[in-house]
Amino acid sequence: MESILKASGLKKYYGSGDAQVRALDGVDLEIRQGTFTAVIGTSGSGKSTLLNMLGGLDVPTEGSVRIGGTELAGLDREQAAVFRRKRIGFVFQNYNLIPVLTVWENIVFPLSLDRQKPDRAFIMKVVNLLGLEEKLDSLPGQLSGGQQQRAAIARALASKPAILLADEPTGNLDSKTSDDVMGLLQMSSREFHQTIVMITHNPEIAQRADRIVRIEDGRIVS
Repeated sequence: MESILKASGLKKYYGSGDAQVRALDGVDLEIRQGTFTAVIGTSGSGKSTLLNMLGGLDVPTEGSVRIGGTELAGLDREQAAVFRRKRIGFVFQNYNLIPVLTVWENIVFPLSLDRQKPDRAFIMKVVNLLGLEEKLDSLPGQLSGGQQQRAAIARALASKPAILLADEPTGNLDSKTSDDVMGLLQMSSREFHQTIVMITHNPEIAQRADRIVRIEDGRIVS
């Protein structure tokens, strides 16, 4: 399997002198296509900063991130925004659904921003896999936390991204729903050969991935 994502010498420093915080302090990471990787670490270890760098949501102090054949540092702000929408799917802890849009409208919204025609057959396959077919006309406020997270996963997969980045996707869910959501992520990895990088502080959740990367004090330790 070829590499889909490569981070080289990533550093992110805040402040200077004695007050300097080294959120990332020289991270090298390579992710192979179609794999499910969990990045685990305690609060403040640098895992969220790493995810933001990998997704092009933040700019490193030093180092580079390459997704496919694209070097993120070579993109201007507008190009980076378009690249993220087309090539990267995001799943956040707090779902980030738009409350006034239905589930279906939320799922296809990122595609509409790029005037892309939704692949309805593919999206319905995702919807059915996630058990959302009865909820497409519902508003997010009418859904349980687990259903909202499923909708967020469907939205992230709808554009067939090169890579899916999940930030503590089970953080707001009870253990049963967490287990369901992890099963759905594993299934999307298998069914759609989706590359997934997920951050979590929970070792049990991390065990569900193909590979575990541990980060401490801004450095990968295992």
